[in-house]
Amino acid sequence: MILEEFDPNRQAIINPQDLHKPIEGFPKVVISCFSRVTFARLLENYEHDEITRTSMANFEVIVYGITIGEQQIAVFNAPVGAASCVGIIEDLIQFGMEKLVLFGTCGVLNQDIEATSIIIPTSALRDEGTSYHYLPASDEVEVNKGILPLFQSFLDSHKISYQKGKVWTTDAPYRETIGKMKRRKESGAICVDMECSAVAALAAFRGFELCHFFYAADHLSEEKWDIRTLSSHSDLDSKDRIADLAIQFALFWEKAD
Repeated sequence: MILEEFDPNRQAIINPQDLHKPIEGFPKVVISCFSRVTFARLLENYEHDEITRTSMANFEVIVYGITIGEQQIAVFNAPVGAASCVGIIEDLIQFGMEKLVLFGTCGVLNQDIEATSIIIPTSALRDEGTSYHYLPASDEVEVNKGILPLFQSFLDSHKISYQKGKVWTTDAPYRETIGKMKRRKESGAICVDMECSAVAALAAFRGFELCHFFYAADHLSEEKWDIRTLSSHSDLDSKDRIADLAIQFALFWEKAD
């Protein structure tokens, strides 16, 4: 298979450094989410300034700086889909990012997982194509390597409940068939997303630190799809609290070294 032809050469024909220069003083810690509504509300709640812009094919991404006290973090609205998300993160690494807090919705494979509850992925099933260009072929990739104890301790100290588990990452949401879902559940997956395994592979390859977590949205079952809070305008207060949590952890993490 073509996807088994991993090439470890770190120099490609086109590289981020061919298009971008490092930005002096760029924040070491960056936060990103996928929802446009959640991101817009985040910007409404915090004073921010534009740092830079980057693009991927036919869309532009604006990177903002948020200063809280003496600390500054960067924020951007991540594009949905493994390839686009990874491409933009590559640019952020070139700008000077060293740590990334990435959060977004996931579909749950167990109806007992409550809507907007936090899920921390510990590994991801690689049912997408991007990760195979950053790591040799395998069924799974470890997620949150190295950061998991610190993030758990942070959540525990704030008395925030969560659960850990395996995520099924796929880049074909309209091909999440019942047969595939059953096999992924048999492999231990408790939720499904579109980017996690690829971003985890990128972090392993490029050597930046990653904290990736989800909040539960729709429920995929064998009987009927339940959209629950997948809509961007559903349960906005809970989603605002999750965004605030991400920012507070980013500030904590920035001081942790």
